[in-house]
Amino acid sequence: MLCSCKRLGSSKRSGSIDCCFFLLHYQNMHFHIVTIFPQMFASFLGESIIKRALVNKKIKVSLYDIRDFADNKHRKVDDRPYGGGPGMVLSLEPIVKAVLKAVGRKTGVKIYITAPRGRKFTNENARDLVEGAKHVVIICGRYEGIDARVKKTLSAVEVSIGNYTLTGGELPAMVIMDAIARQVPGVLGNALSIEEKRTASREVYTRPEVFTYKKRSFRVPKVLLSGHHRKQEEWRKDRAR
Repeated sequence: MLCSCKRLGSSKRSGSIDCCFFLLHYQNMHFHIVTIFPQMFASFLGESIIKRALVNKKIKVSLYDIRDFADNKHRKVDDRPYGGGPGMVLSLEPIVKAVLKAVGRKTGVKIYITAPRGRKFTNENARDLVEGAKHVVIICGRYEGIDARVKKTLSAVEVSIGNYTLTGGELPAMVIMDAIARQVPGVLGNALSIEEKRTASREVYTRPEVFTYKKRSFRVPKVLLSGHHRKQEEWRKDRAR
């Protein structure tokens, strides 16, 4: 069943939105997501491995709605860019306030901004974070971008998930969270499930042994049925190239 998000507490500036299981105490990584669309994360956090990681206290996720930190009655958090140009720019002050709410006096904090021009986020980055950080803040870009002073003020790092542009930073934030979370011990259950730590073939098979389609038979390679572990490993290495 999907878990619907709801705002907790009576304070307008509570700064945190949690699905019912987000408040569990955690043992490892704490993600802080700063966004204007926190509801987008409900399905991602309410299903599959990420949900199990939350329930099993391997990770914790807090969502901060930038609008909660606006200083105007309309909760406006964007404005026209100086120097002209199309679109709107996310304002500096509400984002900085949201991040300061998330970070407080915590140590072991890494702050990221999702941006198409950012450096590509990799599995190596994810492993380094699991080993060296306890809190990962991800600021989700939107519109024409974020006031450049956010990066300078917070010593944040701009990151990208690929050579393409999306309508917002929420999907990249989910991808980055997933890449990091799967490196946290116990999240995947079996450490061998982390493909980059073992020989992972591009080809995998399961039952049935023979599948017939349009009078053609598609068979599982004989080596995978042989029980010969050394030859199977050699086959995987060959297919992984």
